[in-house]
Amino acid sequence: MARTESQSGRTATLSDVARLAGVSLATASKAINGRDQVAPTTRRRVLEAAEQLAFTPNQLARSLIAGRTGTVGLLTSDLDGRFVIPILMGAEDAFGAGQINVFLCDARGDTIREQHHLKALLNRRVDGIIVVGRQTDARPSLGHDIPVPVVYAYAPSDDPADVSVTPDNVAGGRMAVEHLIACGRTRIAHISGDPAYAASQDRAVGVLAALADAGLELVGDVMTSNWSEHWGRDASAMLLARHPEVDGIVCGSDQIARGVLDTLRDLGKRVPEDVAVIGYDNWEVLATNSRPELTSIDANLQQLGRAAAMRIFEAIDGVEPDAGIERLPVRLVIRASTIQRR
Repeated sequence: MARTESQSGRTATLSDVARLAGVSLATASKAINGRDQVAPTTRRRVLEAAEQLAFTPNQLARSLIAGRTGTVGLLTSDLDGRFVIPILMGAEDAFGAGQINVFLCDARGDTIREQHHLKALLNRRVDGIIVVGRQTDARPSLGHDIPVPVVYAYAPSDDPADVSVTPDNVAGGRMAVEHLIACGRTRIAHISGDPAYAASQDRAVGVLAALADAGLELVGDVMTSNWSEHWGRDASAMLLARHPEVDGIVCGSDQIARGVLDTLRDLGKRVPEDVAVIGYDNWEVLATNSRPELTSIDANLQQLGRAAAMRIFEAIDGVEPDAGIERLPVRLVIRASTIQRR
């Protein structure tokens, strides 16, 4: 197949890729975005067409902003930026440096302030809005009267007709246990945060399912309270007093895991030789400064931001995004708290 770009003298668009691959615009978009609703052979055909046309995802930004304001609003309630900053970075990567401007608005968890920011963004005639929550519990929908595409990231909308992307916390809990089992651990406990949080509930579901699949039982009960190092220290002290045989602990956050490491050190337990510890969130400032460095489950927040941005692109380009909640893969980051140095 010849390169359309060289023949026509213009930059290839997503429509060109779809035409060359013999697929619909929606299928081409999903294939390039890495979504799993596309058959492997179709994805390969689309990617080959994109390569022949020298098309990259960032070209999508350039092709979509014609006749638009080239701005997107990012509306958040994440006060400390722990989750919104990497999501923002991922979205900006997808939008392309200098191609689309992102307006960041912090509603501070206040509904009235959120409505004020929403009105201000619409007055600026933004081309789309990404709504970022500070936890993975479902949040109220902004409604369907908004004249631009809206995608909910991290905290999904409570309306199944909306488009939402969120980390797969069930898979993350399962991944943590499977890693500990692969490290030879069979007496595994779970210390997590606030039991009212969806993240805490989902991670526990994954932990228990992975143990059941391996023919193992959780040591003790799922221990829950809050997302702090203090709770990690107290919970692990209670756990080891009742169950000194524990050889692996899955923690619901890196902060909890840091507290667990403190208690294990105080009790003379070696990590990972006696007890392997795995955290969650891969908060690098905590994980890499722990003693030892902390193995953790990474929620892939930058990838989440990129996915949210691509859903905005799809909607702008006339492709109807799949409504409902899409749970995106998380990943395991292995460090010294689970793997012995040789």
